[in-house]
Amino acid sequence: MKPVVVLLIFAFSVSAAPKVGQAEFDNLVDRYFEDYYHHNPTQGTSAGFHQYDMQLEDYALATIATRIRSLQRFLAEFERFPAASLTPQTGPDRDLVIYSIRSQLLDLQNIRMWEKNPDKYSSGIAGSVFPIISRSFAPPSERLKSVIAREQLAKRLLGQARANLRNPPRIYTEVAIEQLPGNIEFFKKDVPAAFQAVTDRALLDQFHESNQGVIDALGAYEKFLKADLLPRSKGDFRIGAENFSQKLLYDEMVDTPLDKALEIGFQNLRQNQQALRETAAKIDARRPPHEILQDLQKDHPPADRLLQIFRDVLGGLRDFVVQHKIVTLPSMTLPVLEESPPFMRALTTASMDTPRPYEKVATEAFFNVTLPERNWSPEKIEEHLESFNRGTIISTAVHEVYPGHYTQFLWVQNAPSKVRKLIGAHTNSEGWAHYTEQMMLDQGYGNGDLKLRLGQIQDALLRNARYIVGVEMHTGKMTFEQGVDFFVKEGYQTRALGLIETKRGTSDPTYLYYTLGKLEILKLREDYRKARGAGFSLIDFHNQFLAQGFPPIKIIRRSMLGNDSPVL
Repeated sequence: MKPVVVLLIFAFSVSAAPKVGQAEFDNLVDRYFEDYYHHNPTQGTSAGFHQYDMQLEDYALATIATRIRSLQRFLAEFERFPAASLTPQTGPDRDLVIYSIRSQLLDLQNIRMWEKNPDKYSSGIAGSVFPIISRSFAPPSERLKSVIAREQLAKRLLGQARANLRNPPRIYTEVAIEQLPGNIEFFKKDVPAAFQAVTDRALLDQFHESNQGVIDALGAYEKFLKADLLPRSKGDFRIGAENFSQKLLYDEMVDTPLDKALEIGFQNLRQNQQALRETAAKIDARRPPHEILQDLQKDHPPADRLLQIFRDVLGGLRDFVVQHKIVTLPSMTLPVLEESPPFMRALTTASMDTPRPYEKVATEAFFNVTLPERNWSPEKIEEHLESFNRGTIISTAVHEVYPGHYTQFLWVQNAPSKVRKLIGAHTNSEGWAHYTEQMMLDQGYGNGDLKLRLGQIQDALLRNARYIVGVEMHTGKMTFEQGVDFFVKEGYQTRALGLIETKRGTSDPTYLYYTLGKLEILKLREDYRKARGAGFSLIDFHNQFLAQGFPPIKIIRRSMLGNDSPVL
């Protein structure tokens, strides 16, 4: 028995001992994230690191300069770190951090949203308080103290906005003005309502003072934007071809030349337009596709039934995923469905708000849907509800919940490293969610309902339009007005939605990542199918994909295929 014991101990020692340098890398990662969340405390709260809850972002010029120097030092440390000393599982994490740092430096030094976007400040304040009130990770009185601390710093932040905003694009200032009433209403209504259980009078008095201070400061900021900043908002929102290419590389690890990327986008747009025409003809060949879509768009629930309709859909989607072996669900708990927060309503119709992997107490996930505002005209309400027709309700629920964002979030909880849990790529997360919209119908959801397929294709065309409008607007080939028209004419969207989407594209230039990521995943699936041969199964592919966190598809290709073959 003695030799066996010796051999077992030897085998265990070899498998358990980390390679030289792994511990040092893990320490470097910890130091990096401590610095990162110190400068981005709102993200720290969302990530579950609550030591940052009483801090607020600081955009003083000296602080920005300090942040740039800190990122440059960390970049040098990670670049000097020998990749060969890391385990195969965590070696790609080094690249992931390096690209993430380069992306931040690009934003701070070249794109400079802190100098251009007034909404970054006002909605940023609301966004910093929202994760504290939305999840019960601590007793209400403790969370209220954190809200007070952030509210007390809000006036400083808005003062920095006044100092930093030099010549913003007019559309940025207009969006900030559009968002501000919702931000103010958030502090008037939602924040106090979240702490009705608090009985400490001294604490409540302190809160009422800080909360009123934020309301007053936002009101003054709104006046500043309208009277002072808007008349001199003559800047250019376009980031230019070079910055666009670098952002695509650093955020998504995609180095495809922009002209080639645009060619790919147009090719997929034309394919989806043809699919839409063919599907519409199957519904009624005597009528043109836009009339069929108009009928589909009018098939929507009333505003007061919208949330309930989504609730009814989610259970059926979850059952289909399980029964048809689409992907393993780590939990059967449904997300909480609610109205979108005020600071998100101007630029989004639906979204998922999931706790990050280091949030260990308040683990609720929220599926947000933007309802019509009470002060909208009947015509505007109808236009908004047309984007929630029966087909797009299904497509949205698939994208956001099963098996889209929410399902991926459940998997990320068990991602293989700290880096994989905290850093990812939109081409992965949004690409995955968009990919599932088509995949679910391909696998039989809806039993071949042509109207559901038409809704899915219309959503795909929306993402195609984002792809092309983002590239062409930011490289000077398309004006804002032409962008709106493109969403309507080429993307088959309503003008109301086209306006929202084009506004978004001015400040989210690379929102091509939905279609780009979907195409990357489809190529990976086909390449994996060829490599596995008869051993391929869809649930295995999906599980293998989601098990790696949400890094750029290039990293997942290396893991699943063992090579650096092209992502597109």
